[in-house]
Amino acid sequence: MSEKDVDVMVVGAGLAGLTAARLLSGHGVRVLVLEARDRVGGRTLSHRTPAGDTIDLGAQWIGPTQDRVAALAAEFGVRTFEQFTTGRKILSIAGRTTSYSSAIPSLPLLSLLSLNKLIRQLGALCSQVPLEAPHTAARAAEWDAMTVESWKLASVATSATRSIVDVAVRAVFAAEPADISFLFFLFYLHSGGGLLRLTQTTDGAQQTRFTEGAQSLSIRLAERLGDRVRCSAPVRAIMQVGDRVRVSSDLGTHEARYVVVAVPPTLAGRIHYDPPMPAARDQIVQRVPMGSVIKSVAFYERPFWRDEGFSGEAMSDQGPVTLVVDDSPETGSPGALLAFILGAQARTWSRRSAEDRRRAVIGCLVSLFGSKAAKPDHYIDRDWSSEPWSGGCYTGILPPGVLTAYGDVLRAPVGRIHWAGTETARVWNGYMDGAIESGHRVAKEVLSRLNAAS
Repeated sequence: MSEKDVDVMVVGAGLAGLTAARLLSGHGVRVLVLEARDRVGGRTLSHRTPAGDTIDLGAQWIGPTQDRVAALAAEFGVRTFEQFTTGRKILSIAGRTTSYSSAIPSLPLLSLLSLNKLIRQLGALCSQVPLEAPHTAARAAEWDAMTVESWKLASVATSATRSIVDVAVRAVFAAEPADISFLFFLFYLHSGGGLLRLTQTTDGAQQTRFTEGAQSLSIRLAERLGDRVRCSAPVRAIMQVGDRVRVSSDLGTHEARYVVVAVPPTLAGRIHYDPPMPAARDQIVQRVPMGSVIKSVAFYERPFWRDEGFSGEAMSDQGPVTLVVDDSPETGSPGALLAFILGAQARTWSRRSAEDRRRAVIGCLVSLFGSKAAKPDHYIDRDWSSEPWSGGCYTGILPPGVLTAYGDVLRAPVGRIHWAGTETARVWNGYMDGAIESGHRVAKEVLSRLNAAS
């Protein structure tokens, strides 16, 4: 295929870009996808263990109402299985370690009442934030002027409940409560179906895993696009000239009628544009930092915690590990514990050596699960902040003041350049399903313009 014959260039071969390319191609549009990495999949990355099992070092779960990603998996025959949840969970808060079996952690009565009140309150507040335009909420200015931290200090009664909020925010956003606009927080909760759905496993966003790994979805999409996907081709510049767009990458210069940029806003901001971006667009990409996460997986001969009546799930406010889940394959063997280092802890530990991180993570697993966790057979970690073509994970975070000042900018085309990526999604923003939603939206936008011009 000659690049001179391309109708649409797509920058980024994650789920958003590949979905858009596939839909456009299905309508007879000539498409070329340029991907900076030497692989497709973006923030999904599946890893084959020495035992031959597949685990995910990037995004890995789906849950109820994530219908787009579930439909894609079903279409491609990508098998799924339920996240293991049988047994008691561990909670380590303020130096006190307890276990519980319900969806809500075991807390002192006043803290439990405070947490239940908090969940109901957040449900009521987030429903007031329009998914299409969160900056138009009646209380948008008030909520966007505060962080989740300032709201928490003013609204949450007990220290134990405040600690639960901290852990939940780190687990969902890979960021600290002080990093996040309260308006963006409410929008994100509404986008994903509420706090419980985002934090729960059963009937929640962590309910289901992919047998072949989440990256298999992007691999299948890319296989169907064939040579229309080019890897190791980071885009350096985009120039709009008349009715054409010139895209300069490490593979050369390509031309198209339209361009879809399907990478996180912070990475989109590193591309050189001619003519320059409008001031508002240039400003917003400077204001959407990525979350910070390190995923670490320790493998054992068998999941010993299951034998002892535990699910493998643990939450802690002590650090460096905030969250642990059972990451064993569908067969249950070998056993694997997945430990998340999140937010401020990830920023700190990203600067430490991989061996230092390993010792610290194993130490946390021992404190939570006992001495049997001390000597894993295999260990691997992935620091997403050090990934140059991600800049962090899970998603872009909006600090105070951004949504109300630039809420209409993230999705708005600039000339012949359109924007996709999970950060632009209305539903399941920040998740794989949101990435696919954005791919559908942007494909419709471009098709409409192509049809109008024909």
